[in-house]
Amino acid sequence: MVSVLVPARDEADNIPTLIEKVGRAFAALDVRGELVLVDDGSTDGTADVAAALQAGRPFLRLIRHQRNLGLTAALSAGFRVVRGDVILFLPADLESDPEEDIPKLLAKLAEGYDVVAGWRQGRRERKVFASGIYNFASRLLFNVPAHDMNWIKGFRRQVVETLPPLRSDWHRFLLHIAAHQGYRIGEVRTNWYPRRAGRSKYGLSRIPISLLDVLVIRFLLTFSHAPMRFFGGLGLASLSISAVTYLVLAYFWFFREHTQKRPIFWLAGGLALAGLLLILVGFVAELIVSTGERLEVLERSLQEMQVRGGVSVVGGANDENDEIERTD
Repeated sequence: MVSVLVPARDEADNIPTLIEKVGRAFAALDVRGELVLVDDGSTDGTADVAAALQAGRPFLRLIRHQRNLGLTAALSAGFRVVRGDVILFLPADLESDPEEDIPKLLAKLAEGYDVVAGWRQGRRERKVFASGIYNFASRLLFNVPAHDMNWIKGFRRQVVETLPPLRSDWHRFLLHIAAHQGYRIGEVRTNWYPRRAGRSKYGLSRIPISLLDVLVIRFLLTFSHAPMRFFGGLGLASLSISAVTYLVLAYFWFFREHTQKRPIFWLAGGLALAGLLLILVGFVAELIVSTGERLEVLERSLQEMQVRGGVSVVGGANDENDEIERTD
């Protein structure tokens, strides 16, 4: 089964065409599929338009957020209810053509990849240069073999199930996380089309935030399970520099000249104190990580007990025409 997950916010004019294209793609491929549309607090009637189109389209399922929670929250809500063996993430603005891109993503996944990323061709936007810098930095820091980190994607189900809880704006880093977890990542060229209706929800102001988030995700993926390696490493480096400085000062005091160099002396003392504090922070961080891992194991055990007991972890997803109301 193929699940197409589409977050939407104020895309009422694009929704009818999107639904028709996804339906035609399923029919052309002769696959069993579902379209999970997540309305993320739209104010233009996007959810109402989709609900009106559900009649006669059993593949369409609708999730509503009563207010805008962001793309990451919309994806997380969709990931919890999708039922497909393959999950495809597409935008609602029709800059990606579902009839073209669904077959491309599925064909690339069929080659044995765990995750497939689309690579926009013919893109003409003012954000192209900035996106190029972001994508280059991502490839450099994470060694992700893809050119377009923030475009359409296809996942095997086990990849989605092993994703950590997604924080705000982490939808940009799904490829980074999958690569860090060792999944095979492929890439397929896709056509880019100008938006037909509505307007973009993202501007150039998000670029500095994205670059900072890249550094944060790199830190978390590298040191989240062993924070002492980071904090302890910095602490040992500070203590080592302090010790060498004191040895040099002692040498000058006893063998060269009996003049005190107080600024350097106090600087070395500050480095020693900072080193000790960093090592203590590392110990505290290790305790927090250890507690979090035990809680994660307990949560998985509770979920397995619920499933064995016949309790659905996510309510309202048993009928293909169910509409799931979510508030926050």
